[in-house]
Amino acid sequence: MRIAAIVVAAGRGERFGSRKQFEELGGQTVAARSIQAARSVADFVVLVVPDDALDEAHGADAVVAGGETRSGSVRSGLAAVPHEASVIVVHDAARPLASASLFTAVVTEVQQGGADGAVPGVSITDTVKLLRGAADPSAVEVTLPRERVVAVQTPQAFRADTLRRAHVGGVEGTDDASLVEAIGGRVVVVPGDAANRKVTTPEDLDRARALLGAR
Repeated sequence: MRIAAIVVAAGRGERFGSRKQFEELGGQTVAARSIQAARSVADFVVLVVPDDALDEAHGADAVVAGGETRSGSVRSGLAAVPHEASVIVVHDAARPLASASLFTAVVTEVQQGGADGAVPGVSITDTVKLLRGAADPSAVEVTLPRERVVAVQTPQAFRADTLRRAHVGGVEGTDDASLVEAIGGRVVVVPGDAANRKVTTPEDLDRARALLGAR
């Protein structure tokens, strides 16, 4: 077994109003659709859920309870990944329209391109400004060059040993790529997909249903 996937679905649904990962989308749950997409590359899939939702696998090989944070939830998933896996893909269940080709692209960069990690990125069309922070929170420090800025998605693929090392010590990050970057790992960006939107609100789920129906 060479490739494993962790599908993170441990959210409590405060912003959505319910647990969006278990909502229906095209005859499956959102989580099940994300697991199905992960299986396009993965031999083994771990689903990370809230601790009171362990009774439904949604098609995963293993189900584990998440942590207090996203990074903590990924670590829970890592503990269930077989040690013989050489590549681990981390995917948010809340991106149920991620394509098989996107999974293949990030895995290929790790297996053949020599990267420690690979993430999908979408170009930004708006002007992006960096604020000064706590000292003067509304003041602009610098305008960032758009050609060097991307909005990052999941799935994200990593060399298994590098990802495990990045999580040592219970560190936190907004995504796993940031943790790999922090230990000096080389992370590359592959073209993302505008349709691979994150389901955050009920309106997002309605859009996902509409996109799925149009395919």
